[in-house]
Amino acid sequence: MKYTHLILIALLATSLTACKESKPVDPAHAPAPQATIGQTEQAQPASGMTQQMTGTVVETMNTAGYTYVKVKSADKEIWAAAPQFKVAVGDSVIVPEGMAMTSYHSNTLNRDFDVLYFVSNILVPGGDMALSADDGHGAMGAMGSMANDAAGHQKPATTTVDVDFSRLTKAENGYTVAEIFAQQAQLATQEVTIRAKVVKFSPNIMKTNWIHLQDGSGVAGTNDLTITTSGQAALGDTVLVKGIIDLNQDFGYGYKYDVIIQDAQVVVE
Repeated sequence: MKYTHLILIALLATSLTACKESKPVDPAHAPAPQATIGQTEQAQPASGMTQQMTGTVVETMNTAGYTYVKVKSADKEIWAAAPQFKVAVGDSVIVPEGMAMTSYHSNTLNRDFDVLYFVSNILVPGGDMALSADDGHGAMGAMGSMANDAAGHQKPATTTVDVDFSRLTKAENGYTVAEIFAQQAQLATQEVTIRAKVVKFSPNIMKTNWIHLQDGSGVAGTNDLTITTSGQAALGDTVLVKGIIDLNQDFGYGYKYDVIIQDAQVVVE
């Protein structure tokens, strides 16, 4: 009888252990996945991407060619990073959609971030639309470059581009940048064609791409034309642009344009 009791107790213990081991794991407490895309184990990807956000900078720092900003809005607070640009505590900024990384450690700052959003640029309303140059890969490109910081390698941001206008020819039946500014009153609401070089490109800002065009004509104030488009282009590209001339457009946040082409068609030549 004594042995029978011992056998029953042993069987019961084995059964309880098996049940415990086969208990489903609560997804909320499952371990985070390991880093991918060449990142170190110090940076793990979070699911999804942040939405565009406008807020005030409450903390900022530069390292390895990048600027980190802590941005606070009425309902949330985030950390974001972009190729280095000028910004100060108290500035209002627009942070575009970006990739979220959890448990990110910056070796150059020797600092940990619970969540850090990688973006191709961050805009200061009233300042230059293209504060930082995109490398053509958007948030994923920024994420890959920022991974170098986690690994202790510094990669300076590219912020300038050399543009040669010597071989640029005026579009057939088109206008130069200077002519558009000079004839803006007559050209308002009309479709124009222009061949120019891309000198700045800011993707996915206010749900569109912003391009600054120059062709070597004009002087300061009449040599740079801003367009918005769903198309893509890279710094230094020669593009043929068609679109309607709009005057005195105010998008808020300090973005006012005497002359602009919105929803332009862009063909890279």
